[in-house]
Amino acid sequence: MSGLSEQEIIRRQALAELPKFGIEPYPSAAFAVSHHTTAIKASFDDAHPEALAEVSIAGRLMSRRIMGKASFAEILDSKGRIQVYLNRDELCPGDDKSLYNDVFKKLCDIGDFIGLKGHVFRTQVGEISLHVKEFVFLSKSLRPLPIVKRDEEGHVFDGFTDPEQRYRMRYVDLVVNPEKRDIFIKRARLVNTMRQHFNTLGFLEVETPILQPIYGGAAARPFKTHHNTLDMTLYLRIANELYLKRLIVGGYDGVYEFSKDFRNEGMSRFHNPEFTQVELYVAYKDYQWMMDMTEELVEKIALELHGSTEVQVGENTINFARPWKRYTMYESIQAFTGIDISEMDEATMAATAKKLGVTIDQSMGRAKLIDEIFGECVEHKLIQPTFITDYPVEMSPLAKKHRDKPGLVERFEVICNGKEIANSFSELNDPIDQRARFEEQLELGKRGDEEAMVLDEDFLRALEYGMPPTAGIGIGIDRLSMIMTNSASIQEVLFFPQMRPEKKQSEKTDEA
Repeated sequence: MSGLSEQEIIRRQALAELPKFGIEPYPSAAFAVSHHTTAIKASFDDAHPEALAEVSIAGRLMSRRIMGKASFAEILDSKGRIQVYLNRDELCPGDDKSLYNDVFKKLCDIGDFIGLKGHVFRTQVGEISLHVKEFVFLSKSLRPLPIVKRDEEGHVFDGFTDPEQRYRMRYVDLVVNPEKRDIFIKRARLVNTMRQHFNTLGFLEVETPILQPIYGGAAARPFKTHHNTLDMTLYLRIANELYLKRLIVGGYDGVYEFSKDFRNEGMSRFHNPEFTQVELYVAYKDYQWMMDMTEELVEKIALELHGSTEVQVGENTINFARPWKRYTMYESIQAFTGIDISEMDEATMAATAKKLGVTIDQSMGRAKLIDEIFGECVEHKLIQPTFITDYPVEMSPLAKKHRDKPGLVERFEVICNGKEIANSFSELNDPIDQRARFEEQLELGKRGDEEAMVLDEDFLRALEYGMPPTAGIGIGIDRLSMIMTNSASIQEVLFFPQMRPEKKQSEKTDEA
């Protein structure tokens, strides 16, 4: 047992002892659960305790107070906690008291899964509890859980709080910090609300390839792999846009997909290399229609999750009630810097960026410069949900040129709490124009822009068969979940965020 802690050794010894008392530490038989803890507490009626005369629960043993022939313990299930009461003579009515004296008192550990049957009652101090009549061992825990201490008001003052440990061992985090489960419950409700809204509007949920021979649909660096049988390079998708638009070409009026996308870029509290977004494409619509739909959708999500359009995020109260503020890209930069960059050429814009303290390099064309100025001088100041519209054509190689404003495209982004959460276009459906835009991206790539798009001949061929006027949008599920759950980092809303390789104990000791 080299390398094991004293507690781990003791638990393995207990594991070896259990079969001596006829206890299978990992039984195969199912255990029928009749109630969850929250349902018991919600439905118990002092005037009619007989309604819960036969109850079975299962969960982790989280605490116990042994008082000779009787004990109180606390069980944690998927919904919450409940106190249980065990009496030796009632649990073991015959001469053999080993189930209580040896198994429960000596061989059970905090974290073990057990099943309990009995009746519900209220203790003298008023706590709803389960009076146990039957006890079943369900699974032995070989590692001790971190000890979490809470004061009478529920505040944690000693616990499993280190972010790296929590994210790396989410399975422990969800046990000892069960309030974190609510984040992921709300995230699931958020996704379900979106899905129901899209389905109500008559759109079709679809699936498109994750492994792609040509990556596209966004400006990003891809992850690269190799398919042995086909002997070809493939890429993990950075977006699913181009495949969904192929389906619009094929005749669907509206398609959407909740997709895992992958971008080989830096990591931060706002970025994970693997992330989730929903993309929606609707024929015969434009970006003005999509703005209205987006306002309605996100307002509905806030109401579903919070019962209000107001959501507390850190120190800010964000109100998702319609209508939202709208700026054009150039208007937003002028509003927050006092400088009108709309008529500047590339050289003048680069000089202006430097004056504003924006870091730039030689690979940046006019579009990238605008994006950097906006990101450094505007984006973080937009706390309330805001539409930024009408981007320069150089910034949007997949968007349709503006019907009234030369040099611009029909595009919007939603910025909220200082970060982009959605991106939308009136989709470019002119194959000649699209080819020219792709070729411009190729030139940027030659200048060193690693995020420049590549030319997709099959997508251009699809457009040449004809695509109707279409509005499209991508909404970041992770970032929207951060806002709707008041989470400060993207890692908080991902069950298993990407982490650096875990250091071995020997490496940690060497560093110390």
